[in-house]
Amino acid sequence: MSNTQTTELVQVVVDLLNGEPAFSYLNSAGQPCDGDVTVVEAETITYQLIDNTGRGLKFAGAGFVTPFDGIIDSIAISADGMQLQMIDSDQTAGNSKFQFVLTNATNTLLVISPDPEVKNFPPN
Repeated sequence: MSNTQTTELVQVVVDLLNGEPAFSYLNSAGQPCDGDVTVVEAETITYQLIDNTGRGLKFAGAGFVTPFDGIIDSIAISADGMQLQMIDSDQTAGNSKFQFVLTNATNTLLVISPDPEVKNFPPN
């Protein structure tokens, strides 16, 4: 996992609703948010998984519709699969939508989240 001086934390909470994964997000103050992050300087965005499903969810990665747009530079996943970090040098202006990909301990199927977004606004 990477360490940079500026880090933003978003908790990814997954509950079961009628047997289906339901995603919600909390900001670093523990307040509900939409999961989107606005970046104005180079930083590492840390997503911490809170698995309330009892199904052993873990981060496997993140899928991007536009993986070559330069918004996110790289990702890293903690050894226990409970944190995913996105490294963003904030060199490219624009938005990048993605979906979290998670494994589970119940079967070999993957779980995909709704799509939060990173919005870059590099300094001029």
